[in-house]
Amino acid sequence: MQKKHLLALTALLFCCHITIAQNPKKPSAVEIYNQIQKLNFLGSVLYIAAHPDDENTRLISYLSNEQKARTGYLSLTRGDGGQNLIGTQLRELLGVIRTQELIEARKIDGGEQFFSRANDFGFSKNPIETLEIWDKEKVLADVVWAIRKFQPDVIVNRFDHRSPGTTHGHHTASAMLSVESFDLANNPTIFPEQLKFVQPWQTKRQFFNTSWWFYGTIEKFNSANKSNLIAMQTGVYYSDLGKSNQEIAALSRSRHQSQGFGSTGARGEETEYLEFINGDALQEKKSLFEGIDTTWNRVKGGKAIGVLLSAIIAKFDHNNPSASIPNLAKAYSMIKDLDENQWTPIKLLEVKEIIAACSGLYLEAVAQNQEATPGSTVKLKLEAINRSAASIELVSITTLPEQVKTTKNLALKNNILNNLSLDLKLPESINYTQPYWLEEKGTDGMYAVKQQQNIGIPDIIREAKVIFNIQINGIEIPFERTVIYKYNDDVKGEVYNYLDIVPEVTTSILDKVLLFKDTKIKYVGVQIKAGKDNIKGNLQLELPQNWNVTPKTIPFSIDKKGTEEIVYFEVTAPNKSEEAVAKSVAIIGNKRFDKEQVIINYDHITKQQVLKAAEAKLIKTDLKTNNERIGYIMGAGDEVPGSLTQIGYTVTLIKPEEITPEKLENFDVVMTGVRAYNTLAALANKQTILFDFVKGGKTMLVQYNTAGDLVTENIAPFPLKLSRDRVTEEDAEVRFLAPNHLVLNVPNKITSKDFEGWKQEQGLYYPSEYDKAFTPILSSNDKGESPKNGAILIAPYGKGYYIYTGLSFFRELPEGVTGAYKLISNIISLKSSETIPAQKIKN
Repeated sequence: MQKKHLLALTALLFCCHITIAQNPKKPSAVEIYNQIQKLNFLGSVLYIAAHPDDENTRLISYLSNEQKARTGYLSLTRGDGGQNLIGTQLRELLGVIRTQELIEARKIDGGEQFFSRANDFGFSKNPIETLEIWDKEKVLADVVWAIRKFQPDVIVNRFDHRSPGTTHGHHTASAMLSVESFDLANNPTIFPEQLKFVQPWQTKRQFFNTSWWFYGTIEKFNSANKSNLIAMQTGVYYSDLGKSNQEIAALSRSRHQSQGFGSTGARGEETEYLEFINGDALQEKKSLFEGIDTTWNRVKGGKAIGVLLSAIIAKFDHNNPSASIPNLAKAYSMIKDLDENQWTPIKLLEVKEIIAACSGLYLEAVAQNQEATPGSTVKLKLEAINRSAASIELVSITTLPEQVKTTKNLALKNNILNNLSLDLKLPESINYTQPYWLEEKGTDGMYAVKQQQNIGIPDIIREAKVIFNIQINGIEIPFERTVIYKYNDDVKGEVYNYLDIVPEVTTSILDKVLLFKDTKIKYVGVQIKAGKDNIKGNLQLELPQNWNVTPKTIPFSIDKKGTEEIVYFEVTAPNKSEEAVAKSVAIIGNKRFDKEQVIINYDHITKQQVLKAAEAKLIKTDLKTNNERIGYIMGAGDEVPGSLTQIGYTVTLIKPEEITPEKLENFDVVMTGVRAYNTLAALANKQTILFDFVKGGKTMLVQYNTAGDLVTENIAPFPLKLSRDRVTEEDAEVRFLAPNHLVLNVPNKITSKDFEGWKQEQGLYYPSEYDKAFTPILSSNDKGESPKNGAILIAPYGKGYYIYTGLSFFRELPEGVTGAYKLISNIISLKSSETIPAQKIKN
């Protein structure tokens, strides 16, 4: 390996190294011992699948904790197209959440996390469609890049590359790309631009992680020929940890909270099956690493390191881990002096953190505030403490990104706390803190990432760092720490976040979709947030010339950083129907600030800042409504209530426990949010009240739920069976099964044009079987499939109407799809429209 390759790989590893914001690592003696064992194992496995939550955490945990292998998970997407059970964030914001959930999962099961640039655009029924939308060549390049960078001995695919159409198209596509990349990664003529940073790499062998599920039934799997399978006994009990492998895997999988994948740990024997696909076949079928030297002997000059580490393991004192420090420092020095090879940067990182753990060496750089702007000076409080008898000295401190070095020569005596102060000058050129894959506008299928080196890095790239240059036993070792911010919460205790670099000012248009039903003035609110003290400037709302905005600019002055104020513009829409994008821009001097700050903050992941374009969609439409009063029962979380308020409805959120006949008397319509019957157990006991509400002359609208995990099977007053039917092609032709029905005619005439511009999908989990009391309204289907007629089902019940819809209103309304607004207004107005003469409807 050439010098430039090693330096580049080292930089990549530093970027990919997972630092912990929520809780610093404080490993026990048992964990330290396991880390030293892992330091002495030089084998690697890369697991490849499509989404967060696709990974087999049982196998990843087994390979990492039992086999001691370096284990990575390459998820081709960040899960942007899924649903969100913990909040209202969708699309790229959901992708940010699921990215962090994967990172947290890997902290538990011991793996490492990687991604491609592929955007999860939603459910896909076949890999052909998937690879067209993804841009196959780019995603293939990313898989090759991941293999060359990670350099796995073994690749394991989660899905079968030979069975298109039997599962999510993303699933099959991930396996197909993995198989195609197996040999391509070793071909220097393939994606040669990558070779500035990595070398070609040939993986030894490749497997498909099969199970009975892929055979259809357990019986079929038990009777199948398994001569090409290797069986791995993964039901290991780690007595030193007090946990089974399955229990660790369940804790890891339970990090996927936004998808509702909380898991219960199992115990006892368990078998994982791997089907051989490519490379050197196993003869004995006892180990994935058969024929692969996983000792230090595989590295030139490494034999002595292996001997030393074996001695450290044999003599490790669980009561005094610091006794291993002299030999670990020697091992660090020996690894550092090796000829360049793939393992040196990896093992240097590992041994450094083991040394810190053995010595109780705690190093921390804490910012005075959680946010700072480019060009500002950040006050840092540094903590350095050695909790061992080892001779340790803090030689110097280097601050990044400007690499300012400060000499200290401070002896770190046993258990004596050292608090230091330091000023960190942030350069004007420092990047704002945000997911790097969202900085540039991508396509429906791909995120745009300019720099090759950044592709695949899991987390936000944070530039504000401190390097503590520590001397241990005469050997100087740099320990890098990302600058954090922490505070004490009265309930949670010590809370850790990162330092975020923010713009001087951010703005946010309060309503992301604004509907104008006439040319009357509408007040558009814009929130201004100061990123630093004493900001002054002018705010403007940019719209096309035929939209009237008054005033042209609004001056603002904010004294304290973090303070917010709201101002209002008067906006008048043009006469004709039209859609426009409004942009809020703050002008300070000659600088334009056009970003909105979005904060994502959940307890189970690290707090995230996302900077989006400060925009909103304005729609001039002749939308008609009857101003019904709506009671909304929130399910898994959506933004539909806000969208309905935009239309002009009065919307009240109702908790299931609050549902009583008296409470419902205040409403004309009751709506359930997405997956309400999957997530709200209390609804099971409220059905009689809800159905009586309908029977008495009102309307109930139930939005989509998933089949199989309902809190009650009686979600409708008539038999209704949900399925997995969906229409994923948002532009699929929509046919009207009941063209004269009120819902397609009053108060808004619905035409095929109202289904143009839909986002991601038309609908999902349509009912496949339903009582004859229901009238199906729409029919559509993806290419090559049979018609799906369950998008909207309407049944008169008593004096009212019960409606079930699988249409993705929860996606379309926040996106400002005019046709979706018209259609849901008609559904809401259904009872009010009964008095319209039939002749008028036909006309």
